[in-house]
Amino acid sequence: MKRSELFFSFLLVPLDFAMIILAGISAYYIRYADFFQKYRPVIFNLDFYAYLRVVLVVAVLWLVVFAFAGLYSIRSARKLAKELYRVVLACSTGFMLIVILIFIRRELFDSRFIVLAGLILAIIYISVARSLIRLIQRVLFRSGIGVHKVVLVGNSKTTENLIHEFSANPSSGFEVLKRLRDFSLEARDELREFLKVKEVDELIQSDPNLSKAETLRLYDFADEYHLTFKYAADLLGTKVLKTEVAEIAGIPIVEVKKTPLDGWGRIIKRAFDIIGSLFFLGLASPVLLLTALIIKLDSPGPVFYLDYRSGQANKRFLFYKFRSMIANLCDGEGPSATEAGNRILGKLVADDTVNTRASEPLHKIKDDPRITRVGRFIRRWSIDELPQFWNVFKGDISLVGPRPHMTLETARYESHHKKVMTVKPGITGLAQISGRSDLSFEEEVKLDTYYIENWSILLDLAILLRTPLAIIRRRKAA
Repeated sequence: MKRSELFFSFLLVPLDFAMIILAGISAYYIRYADFFQKYRPVIFNLDFYAYLRVVLVVAVLWLVVFAFAGLYSIRSARKLAKELYRVVLACSTGFMLIVILIFIRRELFDSRFIVLAGLILAIIYISVARSLIRLIQRVLFRSGIGVHKVVLVGNSKTTENLIHEFSANPSSGFEVLKRLRDFSLEARDELREFLKVKEVDELIQSDPNLSKAETLRLYDFADEYHLTFKYAADLLGTKVLKTEVAEIAGIPIVEVKKTPLDGWGRIIKRAFDIIGSLFFLGLASPVLLLTALIIKLDSPGPVFYLDYRSGQANKRFLFYKFRSMIANLCDGEGPSATEAGNRILGKLVADDTVNTRASEPLHKIKDDPRITRVGRFIRRWSIDELPQFWNVFKGDISLVGPRPHMTLETARYESHHKKVMTVKPGITGLAQISGRSDLSFEEEVKLDTYYIENWSILLDLAILLRTPLAIIRRRKAA
């Protein structure tokens, strides 16, 4: 662990304490300010020094809550968004302690405004302070202070991606000093000589396909030279990411968790989908009506394109989209499909000069001749997908999840591809904000698998917020 990380982690404790005290004092003075008393006169007498003593006690209790919430865990790669999310949760928990304290001794606080204002200000002050600390760390990283000096071991696309990320983003806090293609005996001796002249902090195994012997040798080497050992997991090859241990008859039994979307996670996500779909349907209603009218005026045929898609556990459901193709040339298996459309699609899919995914289960047709003028526009801006909010409300799909594929496509899935059908598909997802249709199918599966195994409501919100930017960025094919 770098000294700078230890220092900043330690600094957070007095900093949070100071911000909580500052929030309490600010709330007090706002309540007693002349401008505020014009709207709501003070009808109680709260001695400042007596109040400050209570605030000091509350601040200490909040620090204990923060510690249990993991806000002082030393992690170099912790994301700011997750940290601020924990700040909000921890402050809310601390607020409940105040509510209990008021219930026990009401005379401690005579103003509900001060309590609520203190909570809001504490969240703001602590979030701003921690953001500034993160900014200072990034500035120091750019100056080479506190940077983790790493050696990457691997000959994979993941290795190339890490090298590019670390070199293009100096504020990441990582610097690649050396890259080894494998960890044979010769590579081990080479690295041993390298350590005599260069100081290294970490070894990162960035290739999951290293042999077991090489992996064990690399781990033992890191242990011998007191280096931090990390590895990049293969999202297709890693089968066990989350487990739960229970004791049955004195025997520890490990259950492999497929996704956090079990139990309460599933309930929370469904509630989120219902509220979100109603909100977006109301918000997009003018666009829905206008699009329907333009499609009707542009070409003969129905407004909507209906097709069967594969959902959770490979169950079929009727999928809604605005029609973007010539009516008698639509393909698929649903009510909107035609023989002519499927026949033309078959020819296009077989032609590897227009089908850019000829070797994959999915097809992606470049300059599809069946698309109408309006269809090309609504596809470009994903307006054709707006009716899917009705699918979300019905419970066929979610706001966020893997892409819902056609049943003809899912029939070509290999065994490891079927992992994406563990959860409901979604209107948008991690693959869509990471490259949309420009990604290969295998890359999509990897991203969707990561989403399934690491789901959180915060991740859903982040994906939804980034979706408009992904739509604006032009993709290679319609």
